[in-house]
Amino acid sequence: MAATRSDSLVSLLVLLYVFTSHAQLTANFYSSSCPNLESIVQSATETAVRNNPRTPASLLRLFFHDCFVQGCDASVLLVDAGGEQTARANRNLQALDVIEAIKSAVEASCNGTVSCADVLALATRDGVVLSGGPSWTVLLGRQDATTASEDEANRNLPSPSSSLSFLINLFAGKGLNLQELVALSGAHTVGFAPCRAFRTHIYNESNIDLEFAISARANCPFEGGDDILSPLDVTTRTVFDNAYYTNLVSLRGLLHSDQELFNNGPADSIVQNYVASSSVFFRDFAAAMVKLGNISPPAGSSVEIRRVCSRVN
Repeated sequence: MAATRSDSLVSLLVLLYVFTSHAQLTANFYSSSCPNLESIVQSATETAVRNNPRTPASLLRLFFHDCFVQGCDASVLLVDAGGEQTARANRNLQALDVIEAIKSAVEASCNGTVSCADVLALATRDGVVLSGGPSWTVLLGRQDATTASEDEANRNLPSPSSSLSFLINLFAGKGLNLQELVALSGAHTVGFAPCRAFRTHIYNESNIDLEFAISARANCPFEGGDDILSPLDVTTRTVFDNAYYTNLVSLRGLLHSDQELFNNGPADSIVQNYVASSSVFFRDFAAAMVKLGNISPPAGSSVEIRRVCSRVN
């Protein structure tokens, strides 16, 4: 009877762990269990950025797309039929191998301790810093999802053709206001987009500088070439700065959804503030990234600490 009670208690504790989403995040969550975590992640991220300057943008995309779909739980990293990686907005995700390499380095030092979600959060911050952007304290203690849903990703991720009103409502549903929407969009100061994402904007829309549109068409034919890449920020494509907002004021936003932020609407004044002061943008971006990283999975979600980020244990 005693053995049965003991087994039942163990089973109950396991269930409580598995079906509890991450609680309050803290900066020192791994101070005892993995004290060298941040230096391990930073070193591995530096190597990745040296090998590919586009890595910071790819990490930002992964982090945003992870947190906007059932919270920051590394669900976007799962390779699974019908999972998030098959969603429309997640075509050609990059840096998945970078996260696996960083996680492998972390596992070598702290086996089965640090979540993939936390590795992604730290690497994203380090990538921004390495490309010239601001730093912030990454709060830790996330856990990893055991499932991922293509349908959830399709419902929760914006498209390049999104209107400002759609974006405002989408971000509000995640607890993010208009200023945070505009600040987080500044991540497009680095990175590239495929022709299919902006073809309509450069050929059919009027809220775009004609010279810029003609220039963009040279790398994006009216038909074909869907996957040809162009920089989101033509000024400083791999440098994290406020040039993205300067481009918007000049009607040189590559995506329709980007130019929506400066189109005689409620976001115009925020964009102008960020044009006037890169330090204000950096401050607001860092604060918004912390808030984005605090989006938790739904209560009762099945979670674990994955040892390999692309699959459940």
